[in-house]
Amino acid sequence: MVKQISLDAWQIQHLMDLLKKGSDIVAKTNKPIILYRQTLEEEEESYEEIVCTLTKDYVIEQLVTSGGVLVPSFHQQFVFTIEEFPQELLRKSRDRFLMVIDFLEEQLN
Repeated sequence: MVKQISLDAWQIQHLMDLLKKGSDIVAKTNKPIILYRQTLEEEEESYEEIVCTLTKDYVIEQLVTSGGVLVPSFHQQFVFTIEEFPQELLRKSRDRFLMVIDFLEEQLN
Protein backbone atom coordinates (compact mmCIF):
# COMPACT_ATOMS: atom_id res chain seq x y z
CA MET A 1 0.00 0.00 0.00
CA VAL A 2 2.79 2.43 0.87
CA LYS A 3 4.46 1.84 -2.52
CA GLN A 4 1.21 2.64 -4.36
CA ILE A 5 0.79 5.90 -2.46
CA SER A 6 4.38 6.83 -3.30
CA LEU A 7 3.82 6.01 -6.98
CA ASP A 8 0.65 8.12 -7.06
CA ALA A 9 2.46 11.03 -5.37
CA TRP A 10 5.31 10.78 -7.89
CA GLN A 11 2.90 10.65 -10.84
CA ILE A 12 0.96 13.64 -9.52
CA GLN A 13 4.19 15.62 -9.13
CA HIS A 14 5.39 14.50 -12.57
CA LEU A 15 2.14 15.64 -14.22
CA MET A 16 2.29 18.92 -12.32
CA ASP A 17 5.84 19.50 -13.63
CA LEU A 18 4.73 18.71 -17.20
CA LEU A 19 1.76 21.08 -16.87
CA LYS A 20 4.04 23.87 -15.61
CA LYS A 21 6.41 23.31 -18.53
CA GLY A 22 3.46 23.32 -20.95
CA SER A 23 2.05 26.45 -19.32
CA ASP A 24 5.38 28.24 -19.90
CA ILE A 25 5.21 27.28 -23.58
CA VAL A 26 1.62 28.53 -23.80
CA ALA A 27 2.73 31.85 -22.27
CA LYS A 28 5.42 32.22 -24.95
CA THR A 29 3.35 31.09 -27.95
CA ASN A 30 -0.02 32.43 -26.77
CA LYS A 31 -1.55 29.18 -28.07
CA PRO A 32 -3.33 26.85 -25.59
CA ILE A 33 -2.64 23.11 -25.59
CA ILE A 34 -5.62 20.77 -25.87
CA LEU A 35 -4.92 17.98 -23.38
CA TYR A 36 -7.86 15.82 -24.44
CA ARG A 37 -11.28 15.74 -26.04
CA GLN A 38 -13.92 13.21 -25.10
CA THR A 39 -17.14 12.84 -27.08
CA LEU A 40 -19.99 12.08 -24.70
CA GLU A 41 -22.94 11.98 -27.07
CA GLU A 42 -23.36 12.07 -30.82
CA GLU A 43 -26.63 12.56 -32.63
CA GLU A 44 -26.70 12.96 -36.40
CA GLU A 45 -24.28 15.83 -37.08
CA SER A 46 -24.24 17.32 -33.58
CA TYR A 47 -22.26 16.19 -30.57
CA GLU A 48 -21.52 16.92 -26.94
CA GLU A 49 -17.93 16.69 -25.78
CA ILE A 50 -15.55 17.55 -22.98
CA VAL A 51 -12.60 19.67 -24.08
CA CYS A 52 -9.71 20.03 -21.65
CA THR A 53 -7.25 22.83 -22.39
CA LEU A 54 -3.98 23.94 -20.79
CA THR A 55 -3.61 27.72 -20.68
CA LYS A 56 -1.15 29.92 -18.84
CA ASP A 57 -1.32 28.78 -15.19
CA TYR A 58 -4.71 27.01 -15.55
CA VAL A 59 -6.41 23.92 -16.93
CA ILE A 60 -9.91 24.51 -18.26
CA GLU A 61 -12.40 21.68 -18.73
CA GLN A 62 -15.50 22.59 -20.76
CA LEU A 63 -18.64 20.73 -21.74
CA VAL A 64 -19.39 21.85 -25.31
CA THR A 65 -22.34 21.14 -27.60
CA SER A 66 -21.88 21.87 -31.30
CA GLY A 67 -22.18 20.58 -34.85
CA GLY A 68 -24.86 20.55 -37.50
CA VAL A 69 -27.21 23.51 -37.16
CA LEU A 70 -26.31 24.03 -33.49
CA VAL A 71 -24.32 27.08 -32.53
CA PRO A 72 -21.47 25.93 -30.24
CA SER A 73 -22.43 26.43 -26.62
CA PHE A 74 -20.68 25.82 -23.32
CA HIS A 75 -22.78 24.07 -20.68
CA GLN A 76 -20.17 23.73 -17.96
CA GLN A 77 -16.73 25.11 -17.38
CA PHE A 78 -14.31 24.10 -14.63
CA VAL A 79 -11.09 25.99 -14.05
CA PHE A 80 -8.28 24.28 -12.14
CA THR A 81 -4.90 25.58 -11.12
CA ILE A 82 -1.96 23.52 -12.31
CA GLU A 83 -1.53 22.32 -8.71
CA GLU A 84 -5.18 21.19 -8.39
CA PHE A 85 -5.66 19.48 -11.74
CA PRO A 86 -3.48 16.33 -11.39
CA GLN A 87 -5.28 15.20 -8.22
CA GLU A 88 -8.70 15.95 -9.77
CA LEU A 89 -7.84 14.07 -12.95
CA LEU A 90 -6.51 11.07 -11.03
CA ARG A 91 -9.73 10.99 -9.00
CA LYS A 92 -11.83 10.98 -12.19
CA SER A 93 -9.87 8.53 -14.35
CA ARG A 94 -6.51 6.84 -13.93
CA ASP A 95 -6.48 5.93 -17.65
CA ARG A 96 -7.00 9.54 -18.73
CA PHE A 97 -4.41 10.66 -16.16
CA LEU A 98 -1.81 8.37 -17.73
CA MET A 99 -2.90 9.38 -21.23
CA VAL A 100 -2.34 13.08 -20.42
CA ILE A 101 1.13 12.30 -19.02
CA ASP A 102 2.03 10.39 -22.19
CA PHE A 103 0.67 13.16 -24.40
CA LEU A 104 2.58 15.92 -22.61
CA GLU A 105 5.80 13.91 -22.52
CA GLU A 106 5.52 13.43 -26.27
CA GLN A 107 4.66 17.07 -26.98
CA LEU A 108 7.14 18.72 -24.63
CA ASN A 109 10.25 16.54 -25.08
